[in-house]
Amino acid sequence: MDGLTILSFLGVAIMLTIMPGPDNMFVLAQSIAQNRKAGLATTFGLCTGLLGHITAATVGISAVIYQSALAFSIVKYAGAAYLLFLAYKSFKEKSFDPSLKSSGMQNYTSLYKKGVIMSLLNPKLSLFFLALLPQFVNYQHNVTVQMLVLGFIFLIESLIFLVAVSIFAEKVGHLLRKSTFISSKMNMIQGSLFALIGLKVAFSEK
Repeated sequence: MDGLTILSFLGVAIMLTIMPGPDNMFVLAQSIAQNRKAGLATTFGLCTGLLGHITAATVGISAVIYQSALAFSIVKYAGAAYLLFLAYKSFKEKSFDPSLKSSGMQNYTSLYKKGVIMSLLNPKLSLFFLALLPQFVNYQHNVTVQMLVLGFIFLIESLIFLVAVSIFAEKVGHLLRKSTFISSKMNMIQGSLFALIGLKVAFSEK
């Protein structure tokens, strides 16, 4: 791969990353409702999940999801159900306690795991890697290595963007929590975001 190919891929990857989607909204919800550490824990989980998609696309597993409507639907609805479950849990919590929510490694570990699960249950990512990466591969050279390089470029730029989202969203959350009324409704806001993401995933097409 030459420098122009890499820059072209990076430009496309950045445009796709900054488009509003489940990952962005998930990180946004955590950082607003808690703090940037919560957003960062979620970000690291999502990016860990990307490693699974990169590996799957490289070895061709994603092709199964792409070719099978049933496989796509199973993964899609499993992801949507998981997000709606998170929304339900948020709605059940009647009050928001920032000191409780934002303290302890256990909470951040849980968010990390949620990020991993959400990423792995997003079939759109599998299709994205399967459809996009081959467009920038030179088939006269080692395809596997090139797919891995492109995948990690996408992972790194996604990590940088989501970290920035976490930091920005924390500032927004801090401003919102200054309002007693909004602070008391923070779980409702977070639950609503989870529900919207879940419904978006459920009604998405290939």
